[in-house]
Amino acid sequence: MVFPRPAWDAFSAKISALPMSSLPLKRLYLSNAMSVELDGTGRILISPELREAAGINKETTLRGMGHYFELWDKAAYEAYDAHIKKSMREMPPAELNDITF
Repeated sequence: MVFPRPAWDAFSAKISALPMSSLPLKRLYLSNAMSVELDGTGRILISPELREAAGINKETTLRGMGHYFELWDKAAYEAYDAHIKKSMREMPPAELNDITF
């Protein structure tokens, strides 16, 4: 997950407010977070630890998710996307019933 600073501030505040029974979740999100800056060409450096945790090998894809982005290994995302599309064709999620156009 890649957050612009304002979205991270809101998200991390919600995570921080969780009870101690949610310590593993808090630890997952808060202790692994790092602040990064764009380089001169608009790129960010992802630490080796975070690349390994996310399973990122070489090529990546950045997916917009509303208030944040997801950074995926390209091959992993393509496999996930194919699986989700197949699942949705077979059984559309009930949440889609509440969306009107």
